[in-house]
Amino acid sequence: MHFVFDGIFPHPELADEDGLLAVGGDLLPQTLINAYSIGAYPWFNEEDPILWWNPDPRLVLFPSEVKVSKSMKQVLKKGVFSYTINQQFEELIQQCRDVRLLYEGTWISPEIVEAYTRMHHLGFAHSVEVWEGDELVGGFYGMQLGKVFFGESMFSKRSNASKAALIYFCLHAMQEGIELIDCQQSTSHLMSLGAREISRKEFLRLLSLYI
Repeated sequence: MHFVFDGIFPHPELADEDGLLAVGGDLLPQTLINAYSIGAYPWFNEEDPILWWNPDPRLVLFPSEVKVSKSMKQVLKKGVFSYTINQQFEELIQQCRDVRLLYEGTWISPEIVEAYTRMHHLGFAHSVEVWEGDELVGGFYGMQLGKVFFGESMFSKRSNASKAALIYFCLHAMQEGIELIDCQQSTSHLMSLGAREISRKEFLRLLSLYI
């Protein structure tokens, strides 16, 4: 088992077959920056030590490759939702926590909320909010280093709200020069939007180019 000492991580290729790279450390800003710069991220239950992951393969989405289905084109055309960025970060991360707690339990502990809120105030963590009128009904948050956005968690209280958030963000990303969106783990939901798996080696190569 590999450990984190003073924010220093083992080489990403030392992760085990499940993607677990290291244990321990903290969630201070420099530690998180060091982790994301090599593709590692924290994911652990509240009662467990901090676990750092770097899976292989890695699910990523290149913003220009986002797929918009006919049904989603209709949703976007109707203007059902409106969108903002970084307007309600603390509310959004809390909604991600609350929605997951309601249905399946969550890894978004108060410690995680505090850490990423701190990173938001420092300019590294960002939120994408989806609104239906004045109600926050979906969105996601994550970290950005250079031209890479690392998605962390999303929630949706309306059908298609999370899909609309990601499509909106891909358009925003292309305008802002973001080259890569890290989706971490593979899901059919994300793959239906154009995300695809690449090897850890290729992911690390892209990080070296874009961060």
